[in-house]
Amino acid sequence: MRSVTSANWYEVLDEIINRGHLSAGGDLGRIVRHALATHVGVDGLLYVSDLPQRHLHPLGTDGAPSAPVPIDDTLAGRSFQRVEILEDTDPATGGPVLWVPVLNGTHRMGALRVVPPEGTDPDDAALRQYCWTVSGLLGHLIVAKLNQSDALHQTRRPRPLTVSAELLWQLLPPQTFATPDMTVSAVVEYYDEAGGDGFDYTADGTLGHVAVFDATGHDLQAGLVCSMAMAATRNARRGGETLAGIARSADAILREHATETRFATALLANVDFDSGVLSYLNAGHPPPVLLRDGRIHKVLDGGRRMPLGLQHLDDANPTIPAREHLQPGDHLLLYTDGVTEARNERGEHFGVDRLVDLVERESDAGLPPPETLRRVIHAILKHQQGQLQDDATLLLMEWPTPRRPKLLPAEAVRPKVH
Repeated sequence: MRSVTSANWYEVLDEIINRGHLSAGGDLGRIVRHALATHVGVDGLLYVSDLPQRHLHPLGTDGAPSAPVPIDDTLAGRSFQRVEILEDTDPATGGPVLWVPVLNGTHRMGALRVVPPEGTDPDDAALRQYCWTVSGLLGHLIVAKLNQSDALHQTRRPRPLTVSAELLWQLLPPQTFATPDMTVSAVVEYYDEAGGDGFDYTADGTLGHVAVFDATGHDLQAGLVCSMAMAATRNARRGGETLAGIARSADAILREHATETRFATALLANVDFDSGVLSYLNAGHPPPVLLRDGRIHKVLDGGRRMPLGLQHLDDANPTIPAREHLQPGDHLLLYTDGVTEARNERGEHFGVDRLVDLVERESDAGLPPPETLRRVIHAILKHQQGQLQDDATLLLMEWPTPRRPKLLPAEAVRPKVH
């Protein structure tokens, strides 16, 4: 079989980057197909994941197969789930096909279907590294174009969003993020009539921050209250405030701009990367669960204070954050009550025990954190026959990130091919 060399792969990247400057989001599929076919004789088709992470949808097909590909029970989906480059067979030609995960950082955006030139070894390490580099560029470009592309948004949503959910999706950070010090993965399913949940995180220097929010109500006001709480806490955090100061800033904004019956519960937490000390405030929110060695270690029930927007601003004794010493490899699980209070046809709640048991079992299967949460949120939907009664949000934080995380394919850590 013919070996793949570095010739012309630079031209592939050059064309995608330079055409990308003046392209719309919906053009990315056509750009990558043209670049790969012209310079290296590769047929490439870009797929993006929908928001519920159930299907991969093709972009820029130009006559190629256009049906969405299920994420469950397909090799393409397995590539997405496990963040691996996998070999498949083209049903039309019987030739080899590569499925390459498309990531923005460590956030899964979709997959790139690659048909190598005839006679090329699909196991060639150089070919796989080049395809991985192209897919990484595409992941960044998708995110860069997303805010200006209705076509990308339409491709990613299997059904229309409510105005409240539309607002919150614009504020949420990517669902998976990692540095050597911290991994964060989150999922959110919005109730059909509204959207009032949110999550946030950041990591700079020696400090990481995670937060989950749940605004009262099932209407547009819930989305507005959650948006204000998220914006207020971000603003205070970026201004150097302590956890107590961050919460009080949100209190002030909500008391000034939300009605008297509107507030948001929240869990705000910081982790010191050097010491592993977790500090947290619980503003009327379900308590987080600390997992150690893949099993529940304890429920963190300290740091309690009033929900955001209800605490009096003249309170001279703000709540002191609770502290917990983490051990390397610990996971912190945050969730909203739409997860544990999800009811089946018999009225049985999903519950904390079932939630933790499912997270433990999926983690034991060796899955990446985002795939663990994807499967858990789908199990919660199945528990209530696919009909949400409330928003459902999960966030899983790990300190520190393992030296060999399951967030990138093996090709991402191999020595550079010359």
